Amino acid sequence: MRAGKIIEVLESVAPPAIQESWDNSGLSVGDTGTDVKSAILALDCTEEVIDEAVETGANMIITHHPLIFRGVKQITPDTNTGRMLIKAIKEDLVIYSLHTNMDKIISGVSGKMAQKLGLEDISFLKADPSGETGTGLVGNLPQPMSYSELVAKVKREFSVKCIKSSAVPVEKVSRVALCGGSGASFADDALNSGAQVYITGDISYHLFFTEKGFAIMDIGHYESETGVLEVIKDILLKKMPTFAVRIAAKNNNPIHYF
Repeated sequence: MRAGKIIEVLESVAPPAIQESWDNSGLSVGDTGTDVKSAILALDCTEEVIDEAVETGANMIITHHPLIFRGVKQITPDTNTGRMLIKAIKEDLVIYSLHTNMDKIISGVSGKMAQKLGLEDISFLKADPSGETGTGLVGNLPQPMSYSELVAKVKREFSVKCIKSSAVPVEKVSRVALCGGSGASFADDALNSGAQVYITGDISYHLFFTEKGFAIMDIGHYESETGVLEVIKDILLKKMPTFAVRIAAKNNNPIHYF
């Protein structure tokens, strides 16, 4: 199957036109005319993921975060980005990403988070002018639960061992806001949405001083987003049931806890 056809399927769900202006979603390396034998999915394109693709015969890598984010001034083996680009080109790989365009659809990154928690009556935390896309989600739990029960559920559903949190907000939590990845800039939107808890990643120290009745829970950037790979896989298999696609075994969190 041609890489261009695979990209067409992905972009029919998450159009690149809706990505943020600073983003660089789309084709980073390769030719849309390449005949793709199989593809692997990863949150980030790393040297280990590229090695896995080559070793297993996968000639397309689809990631959430773009390999090329900002301008690349040199392509040399002196940097990990340079080594990845050199190897990808030598091995004739196709590398494609869906970043903020996958963040901004209701079934995307935050949508997967909401599904894991079973949220109901969901809506965008911050909708775009069209109202059809936006950032983050807010919704209601099927049944109110204590904060400790919510923490336990989040740890279980997101495979999180440790959570950073502000003080316990209320006796029972019923409304939750979510934003996969770096969601610090939407904390006020979460508060104004009526949510009692905001679950996201990359929260700085001072934001943990929250208003009464409202808490912020930082579960980690990787932990909040890695579920989107299942979403991407489902999009592809729904349209192309026999396509050989899998989540990379070396799709790993770059942050280590000791």
